Amino acid sequence: MRVVLLGPPGAGKGTQADLIVEKFGVPHISTGNIFREHVAAKTPLGLKVQGILDSGGLVSDEVVMELVADRIGKEDCAQGFLLDGVPRTTKQAEILRTVLSQSGRMVSHVVQIVVPEEVLLERIQGRSAQGDSSRSDDSAEVASHRYQVYLEQTAPVAKFYAAEGILSEVDGVGSIDEVFKRICEVLV
Repeated sequence: MRVVLLGPPGAGKGTQADLIVEKFGVPHISTGNIFREHVAAKTPLGLKVQGILDSGGLVSDEVVMELVADRIGKEDCAQGFLLDGVPRTTKQAEILRTVLSQSGRMVSHVVQIVVPEEVLLERIQGRSAQGDSSRSDDSAEVASHRYQVYLEQTAPVAKFYAAEGILSEVDGVGSIDEVFKRICEVLV
């Protein structure tokens, strides 16, 4: 099972990814986590990523896909993986397809979590206001900008995978368990 999890910031991708990984036993590959590890370690890449995230921008396709290709090439990904936060652009999706096809693999499922903008912004502002997040990209202004960037750059990725016949849209409004149940229905 090679799954791509799509959805705008605040859709619950990280939460759902953790549940999917637990149920299906595949490694969770989150570019956000990879980037945050580099930021915490203050690596040169981490410092560059921090500036980009603070402004609500996205890391370049080339840097992202280099990290992803390296990670999915590891032995623990031989039987599958869950990608969370990547691909974010059609170019990244094309690079991923090329990388996987070189080893005779392809993405098996793409799940897009769909949540209305007003709900997304409420969620992000709520976790920031409650102190549930130490992320510098959880301010209302940055969240709104990230949503617009998502619409412009990442939403077309769903069309890319729809054309390949592997996209499933899942309603992301409801309890964590309700959304997870919907996702499991499309993964089995």
